[in-house]
Amino acid sequence: MKRYEGLFILDTVAIEDSIDEAVARVASEIDSAGGKVETTQKMDRKQFARVVDKRKPSGYYVNYIFTAEPDKVEGIRDRFARNKEVNRVIITIAPAVKAA
Repeated sequence: MKRYEGLFILDTVAIEDSIDEAVARVASEIDSAGGKVETTQKMDRKQFARVVDKRKPSGYYVNYIFTAEPDKVEGIRDRFARNKEVNRVIITIAPAVKAA
């Protein structure tokens, strides 16, 4: 299993519930796709530098650290590409944990 860092930009227009519920839903989707979420960091709403759609000028940024098998990561990306609550997903390999 490898550690990954996923930056998710949630579409605040499409979210009908609270942000906390949407963040929890994304974490459960990662778990059901074969990953295991270690930490979640809510980064707040930020304005986009380049607005593509005037109805969506900002998004809520959330950073997830999770472990998964390398072959499951593409499935996680595909799952969120079809999710209306998620505007964008960037998944990279997480840096190694430094010993204290």
